[in-house]
Amino acid sequence: MRAGAGLRGGTYDGVVTEAQATHRTGKRVLLAKPRGYCAGVDRAVQTVEEALKLYGAPIYVRKQIVHNKHVVQTLEAQGAIFVEENEEVPEGATVVFSAHGVAPEVHEQAKARSLKAIDATCPLVTKVHHEARRFAAEDYDILLIGHEGHEEVIGTAGEAPAHIQLVDGPDGADKITVRDPEKVVWLSQTTLSVDETLETVARLKQRLPLLQSPPSDDICYATSNRQHVVKEIAADCDVVIVVGSTNSSNSVRLVEVALDAGARAGHLVDFAHEIDDAWLEGATTVGLTSGASVPDDLVQEVLVHLAARGFADVEEITTANERLTFSLPQELRRDMKAAAARG
Repeated sequence: MRAGAGLRGGTYDGVVTEAQATHRTGKRVLLAKPRGYCAGVDRAVQTVEEALKLYGAPIYVRKQIVHNKHVVQTLEAQGAIFVEENEEVPEGATVVFSAHGVAPEVHEQAKARSLKAIDATCPLVTKVHHEARRFAAEDYDILLIGHEGHEEVIGTAGEAPAHIQLVDGPDGADKITVRDPEKVVWLSQTTLSVDETLETVARLKQRLPLLQSPPSDDICYATSNRQHVVKEIAADCDVVIVVGSTNSSNSVRLVEVALDAGARAGHLVDFAHEIDDAWLEGATTVGLTSGASVPDDLVQEVLVHLAARGFADVEEITTANERLTFSLPQELRRDMKAAAARG
């Protein structure tokens, strides 16, 4: 394996040396692919990095740019200052909005403080915002499936608060009331469990048979892909380790998916040193994956940690190849182009 490459991340190259092959212990790691950074996270992190280069430190970031401790700490070391609200940003300064999206009022607050706002919202989250505005304009009741208090849910609900009700899991479906059962649609947070979301929709349709679905799936491709490969490996695993932070919805869901799919145990860690050796006692197969906001060098560190405990045989299980990329925010690209023209 090769070392990671900072926040851009490295990848496992699948090479096992002859020496490693002759010293195998019968213990193995099933390494999930896809894992780690999705296109939206990559874009958001790069947005902060490029803004620091272009405008100089400090750059203010409203909320965590992505839900990962390591990424936040690394960007702080480069000069990013993370704040909770626009009021904490000095007037006229540059602020980056996180990948999770913000409500329209946040943009208005930024204008009122003369902030230079760069919106790093994931385009797949922006799509859900567009859907919310469109259905609200057509006077639909909108049932937003998601977790209460999550930044993405707050941002989406802010697009049409008079029309949106939150449905937090299947049990939440029983509490919904709508004005017209023939004009109701469901949307969802992009980082949910695919299976739980389908269960929630099924519960809603028991009460609302004419419930409409979004024009296209709201759960993002990366969330779905990471859950799918975990389902493929889970039943063969004594324990599944997910690298990710506790406030990362998609990372937490991966542990749940692993357990539901047959893994004997599942654990979420930010760093390799958080792995308890007791988890590995008696295990022969460890599954390993990472949330969509995790740089791959953190996974490489876990592989090294596991190899030192006898889990040197690594098999990468691939169920999809992701090639999607997103361009940087328009306002940042415009300023980068102008700076390049000035030489």
